[in-house]
Parts: sequence; structure tokens; C-alpha cells
Amino acid sequence: MNKIALIVAGGSGSRMGTNIPKQFLLLKGKPILIHTIERFNESKIFDTIIVVLPQNELEQWEKLKSDHSFAIPHTIVVGGNSRFESVQNGLSSITETNGYIAIHDGVRPLVSTELIKRCFEALYKNSNAIPAIPIFDSLRKIVDGNSEIVDRAHLKAIQTPQCFDLALIKSAYQGHDNNSTDDASVFEQSGNKIHLVEGEKSNIKITVATDLIFAEALMK
Repeated sequence: MNKIALIVAGGSGSRMGTNIPKQFLLLKGKPILIHTIERFNESKIFDTIIVVLPQNELEQWEKLKSDHSFAIPHTIVVGGNSRFESVQNGLSSITETNGYIAIHDGVRPLVSTELIKRCFEALYKNSNAIPAIPIFDSLRKIVDGNSEIVDRAHLKAIQTPQCFDLALIKSAYQGHDNNSTDDASVFEQSGNKIHLVEGEKSNIKITVATDLIFAEALMK
């Protein structure tokens, strides 16, 4: 069956303190998004790679591809006003109904091919595979101005790629109208049970400037 990577890259550079969209910032000399696409291509799993970008960044992406001699085949889909809408647009562009899909944040460039393969091995046995890692920080919840301890043993930090049976995730997104930032939440709200797999601590999401420094250190 068809295997699709849907890479969502609709972020801005506001929290990075720059006008450059964070997916286009350079990491070890290459745009973050190029690193991300390369990881999925290296996994040798996918028949199709789809990249979701804002309309106003398409021209810049074409320039970056030329500047960095980037030639990995991929399809561009224009994103929406939120991550939810961008994923929805990406799913709507897919004509196939049978297959498997990995939905990934474009600014998680350190995802390993091992993690991608581990997710798909679990996906073949289940209808989904969601990478998660333990939380090591102490946590407190604020209730009515007061803080309460939270037992971290019962919590996990969720990552991407979040992998699904294609027909089921397309169905889950149809008819939904919300701003969920997590595909697993949409999937679960449609009555599906979530299956967690072991994630990777190094699979960080580049959100603020210090994340970029950390990513460069990890790559060394």
C-alpha cells in the first residue's frame, strides 16, 4: 500500500526573534526543512513526500532549493491558518484512500530513520503509532491560583512523526473544525484508541533560539 510522509512546515520566526520562518533557518549550513525531508527520504519507506507550506513562502522555498541544490522529489501543498487546517489541506490533497501516512513537524530535523521505522513497524500491527518519551521534570498544575503536584509517572511528552492508517486519519479530520495541534488528539476524538511507541529525547522541535543551538550540539 502507498506510504506517505506529510511534513507540516507552516511556522513563523516570531519566537525565534527573526523574520525568517523557523523551517528555513540554517542548521549546520542547511535549512531545517531540508534536514527534515532528508531524514524521511533516507528511511527508504515512503512512496510520496508532501510538504505543507504557507502560500507566501513558496517562492522563498524554491530559492532555497536552488541555493542548496536540493532535488529530493516532493509535492507542495499550501497550508491553512492553523496546524489543524494545514494537515487537513495536506490530507485533502491525497487521492488515495488505502495506505499509511506519517505526519511530522517540519521543524523536527533530528528525527532518526530508526524512529521512523519503529513507528511504521508498530503501525503495521495497529491503526496508529505515536512516539512518546518520559517526562523528567517535576510538574505542578495551577488550579484557582494555587499549584498542585502532578505525578509525572502518569505523563508522556508526545512527538512526531505520528503515523496512521490513511483512511482512518482522513476520516478523523473530515467534519472536524478545531485548532488541535496534535493529530493523535483528532484521531482519538473520532473514537480511535491511541498506540504509543518509544520516542527519542533528541527528536526536539525547534521553537526558540536555544533549540537551534541545542540541535547543532546534538548533530556534532
